[in-house]
Amino acid sequence: MYAIIETGGKQYRAEPGTVIQVESLEGDVGTVIEIQDVRCIHGEGEPIFGHPTINSAAVKAEIVRHGRTRTIRVFKKKRRKNYRRTKGHRQGFTQIRIAEIVNPS
Repeated sequence: MYAIIETGGKQYRAEPGTVIQVESLEGDVGTVIEIQDVRCIHGEGEPIFGHPTINSAAVKAEIVRHGRTRTIRVFKKKRRKNYRRTKGHRQGFTQIRIAEIVNPS
């Protein structure tokens, strides 16, 4: 059984027991969170699709760790104008372990 969830403006495939890396979420390590934005649930039989989400469906997950990704370089330049700017960016993330999928039916 798996579910398609949305968090941080992105969609992820969530299966019980898997660890996924999502955009930063509030909460301490070890906290159990509940994600309400479930787009699709597929298990035994036909898949259930939401319009846009499935009412009363949820995915429970445990926060494993918080971190930041590798540095990316942002470089701006305008030719012949002696204009150069270099900036770095590290995006924050949260790793969560999917505990269970709460199916409304």
